[in-house]
Amino acid sequence: MASFRIGNGYDVHRLAAGRKLILGGVEVPNDKGLEGHSDADALCHAICDALLGAVGAGDIGHYFPDTDSQWKDISSLVLLEKVGQVVKERGYKISNTDATIVAQQPKLAPYIDQMKQNIAKALAIGPAQVNVKATTTEKLGFAGREEGIAADAVALVEKI
Repeated sequence: MASFRIGNGYDVHRLAAGRKLILGGVEVPNDKGLEGHSDADALCHAICDALLGAVGAGDIGHYFPDTDSQWKDISSLVLLEKVGQVVKERGYKISNTDATIVAQQPKLAPYIDQMKQNIAKALAIGPAQVNVKATTTEKLGFAGREEGIAADAVALVEKI
């Protein structure tokens, strides 16, 4: 009998001038980007936490603390690749991941397919195992006021 485990992840970063907006490893044209120690890719960070949670391996801050200069401005796709290795080392394979980006602006639909491709490549899985969606909050809350962007993710893993 197969042994499945599920994890969830959530990440938020403030929008700030002078930063590139990176989501799913894609540079999205925008006048503001996400503030953070790495490239602040909230989508990849949420998926990292979902995968780490699924295998009982803590969270992204444990592996890539913002107090460690080696992670400064690093691509979050690199972090995602390292998390994929943790999943494998724990004896699991990734079945799928599903994520939602919460942002009032910019419109993300034109970039979703490339995000899925980037995430799949970083995790060494097929693009069909990755789903990414985007939604607004109808101008409610911090995302609606365009103060930040959030991402929520779930991941299913299977014991090898």
